[in-house]
Amino acid sequence: MTQDLRTGQGWRVGWRSASDAFPALVGSDDWAIELTAAEFQAFTALLAQLTQQLQGMSSELMPDEAIALTASNDQIYLELDGYPHAYGLHLIVLQGRRAEGKWPAPVSADFLLACAELAATLKCPNAES
Repeated sequence: MTQDLRTGQGWRVGWRSASDAFPALVGSDDWAIELTAAEFQAFTALLAQLTQQLQGMSSELMPDEAIALTASNDQIYLELDGYPHAYGLHLIVLQGRRAEGKWPAPVSADFLLACAELAATLKCPNAES
């Protein structure tokens, strides 16, 4: 059984291979959602997509200009809202049990790195950020 739980201030992400239906976990200090492997793959891919979009647009924004970016597929909706240096994330699971959670600004760079590393370990496509 592979078990990997990573935590930081205001976030946690993990994987437990022995769990059949919901091996992944994402959350904050106050909430958590267990995800299927496909949902976790979608989450990490969309998270990488949004952070890359933000990096690409940040030079075009005024210093006090906020931005909202969204990405979704049939399983996950993800919204990034705030400033390039301090933004929040909103996650909605769109199928099955339907759930949602939010990481307030500023989302930790350590959280983004932990998600990308865990996804890479699990060989999720498009997981690098």
